[in-house]
Amino acid sequence: MKKPNKTVRLGAIALSAVLLGTGASLAAGDQSDPLVTLSYLNQTAIPQIVKQVEDKTALRQKELEAALADQIELYKRQAVQGGTVSGGSASYTLVSMSGGQVMSLEVGCEVLLRVGSVSVQADSSPALIDLSAGGTVNAGPLTKNHLYMSTIAGRTLTASGEVKLLVRGSYSVA
Repeated sequence: MKKPNKTVRLGAIALSAVLLGTGASLAAGDQSDPLVTLSYLNQTAIPQIVKQVEDKTALRQKELEAALADQIELYKRQAVQGGTVSGGSASYTLVSMSGGQVMSLEVGCEVLLRVGSVSVQADSSPALIDLSAGGTVNAGPLTKNHLYMSTIAGRTLTASGEVKLLVRGSYSVA
């Protein structure tokens, strides 16, 4: 059996290389015939992406509208109950209370007793954190000129006579 000479081998290799190169260039396409066509992008891919974004935006808008409606309803309920509502302000607000009035504190509300006497009530411990002394208050009277923070919702302060408090955060008075 006769061995093919080097020229035939080199020719076969060169022909194979040319065929592979041509196939690769045809598969990649060119500017007039790209692999992903412009019409596919314009008619299929982009509209699908836009629809997904619009759906997610509409869903988020509904969630935000529901949350806003809940906040408005809470504000209205507290106003009907005769309370005043304070938004989460960065500065302290002077709040005056008379004997028997009750202040409900939201989480993060800070209170500083300036005049009078108030006592705190809570279902669980701690009722308030005493930031001035670095301790907790479970129930009973608050100390004047100590800064307290509510870390659990549902904490209430009951006034004994005329009281003045500096308050920062959300609360209601009834």
